[in-house]
Amino acid sequence: MGTSRTGAAGAATRIDVSRTGRPAPAPRMGRKASLSVLPTLPIDQILVGDCIASLEKLPPESVDVVFADPPYNLQLEQALTRPDQSRVDAVDDDWDKFASFSEYDAFTRAWLAGVRRVMKKNATIWVIGSYHNIFRVGTALQDLDFWLLNDIVWRKANPMPNFKGRRFTNAHETMIWASKSAEAKSYTFHYDALKAGNEDVQMRSDWFIPLCTGEERLKDARGRKVHPTQKPEALLARVLLSSSNPGDVVLDPFFGTGTTGAVAKKLGRHFIGLERDPVYAQAARARIDAVEPLSDVAFAAPPEKRAEARVPFLALIEGGYVKAGEILVDERRRYRATVRADGTLALGAIVGSIHKIGALVQGLPACNGWTFWNVERNGALVSIDAFRAKIRAELAA
Repeated sequence: MGTSRTGAAGAATRIDVSRTGRPAPAPRMGRKASLSVLPTLPIDQILVGDCIASLEKLPPESVDVVFADPPYNLQLEQALTRPDQSRVDAVDDDWDKFASFSEYDAFTRAWLAGVRRVMKKNATIWVIGSYHNIFRVGTALQDLDFWLLNDIVWRKANPMPNFKGRRFTNAHETMIWASKSAEAKSYTFHYDALKAGNEDVQMRSDWFIPLCTGEERLKDARGRKVHPTQKPEALLARVLLSSSNPGDVVLDPFFGTGTTGAVAKKLGRHFIGLERDPVYAQAARARIDAVEPLSDVAFAAPPEKRAEARVPFLALIEGGYVKAGEILVDERRRYRATVRADGTLALGAIVGSIHKIGALVQGLPACNGWTFWNVERNGALVSIDAFRAKIRAELAA
């Protein structure tokens, strides 16, 4: 949670640079589309000052993805204590205090409007919050014509207990993921990469990730937390790997101690951080300067299957990979179907696509026929998907 709240820091805005006096070096670029915006943006820099004023200085439609961790408006009435009467290090900073819900709503709409202006047509935004504020943020997003894509539950592996025993333990936070508008259909989402990293199971909307602890947690010289709500890098890594590409520009209007910037640099993305508190900004700059970017092979997004050329099963017959009249079988040779000249399969008197017949023989509602069916070649089974890959390679050559 950053602190770039309107008013408290004054109107002045400056660009913070590295400890050497020069802007931090940019990570390697990826997409050509990002190069066109670099000369006009404060790439890999932290703007110290009011976030809404800083947003006004950015060019329109210039960032690819936004991660926002705004004040939660926790409405703490008094200090929190444990059963042993020791004080809980809770969020009681001035930047999280608002006079009323209407004041918080006005602030939320102002920064969201500023963010929407600088988002590219197909950019997306992530906003994280707790039950104190996330529903009000969601209303503001919809009122400003953002299009909600998902709400993600970040389930904490090690949440703070409810010490008074009067409520459930707050064990999660919610992230809203939204596109700029309902018309933005080409937003970035690496579905296949997420699935592959999740044991080939579709990534769910509940994420089990520990809080920020240990060496990752920034501490001052007295051993105190530099920022009370520092987010774990694993959370930001999943956000950026799912919804951005190498070379993209990531905007964080509540930069805090720079988790977004540190992860962006590590994963070959660029960042722009807005932060009103110079102490947080200085800690973020030192943290980011120390980050070593990963090699390209460690974060380059694999091609999405849906972006690959469509190849009908008929093309395998026309290309001579499979012949009409041949028998297709599953990998355990339990089921058999005959290839027809028109690219369909015959199962007795039933005729259908490779997918329909594959589902039918298994008694399932659906089937990926490409990975289910095989043809025999030289005494071994070969997946028909291998032939599809050959045709795609020929098309791409």
